[in-house]
Amino acid sequence: MLRSFHTKGLLEAGCDEAGRGCLAGPVVAAAVVLPARVRLPGLDDSKKLTEARREALAPLIRDRAMAWAVAEVAPAEIDRINILQASFLAMHRAIDALGVDPELLLIDGDRFRRHASIAHVCVIKGDGIYRSIAAASILAKTHRDALMVRLHREHPEYAWAVNKGYPTTDHRRAIRLHGPTVHHRSSFRLLPEPPGLF
Repeated sequence: MLRSFHTKGLLEAGCDEAGRGCLAGPVVAAAVVLPARVRLPGLDDSKKLTEARREALAPLIRDRAMAWAVAEVAPAEIDRINILQASFLAMHRAIDALGVDPELLLIDGDRFRRHASIAHVCVIKGDGIYRSIAAASILAKTHRDALMVRLHREHPEYAWAVNKGYPTTDHRRAIRLHGPTVHHRSSFRLLPEPPGLF
């Protein structure tokens, strides 16, 4: 069972990101503040849920959260500052858009760039431990998936509606055939190195 809080009595926001390992599209982060007794049946780490379950939970989270926000960092920004810093920036943007001031941030993962005014705790695999982080993981994932489906309509040859920008064999084959788009991350290795180079 997921935990409701890290430190009793503090207003906590869970934060998570989606799309860090993708070749195309933005990295997306969400921040969520949940009421203590909120009811979200089946809430869990987004990676453990089916797409249908995530899609069912996302509107419940948005409706029942005390506050929530989603933010993006575009491929050009990722290329300029690197994906780790872009993930931190997306989380900071989501936190700053909450409309409330949390007293503690619960960050999924082992690293974070300190927020100017809010203490934080990094929690490895936190989306499977704390309810607020799990809720953030679902909002980030569903937001990014919907965005990639929209981008797929502009560039169907890359099958982003299916692979969501991740480095699948079919995605890389399409890059080899058609070249990269403005939505691809030029700082990433879009194609594997040919064998025998070294």
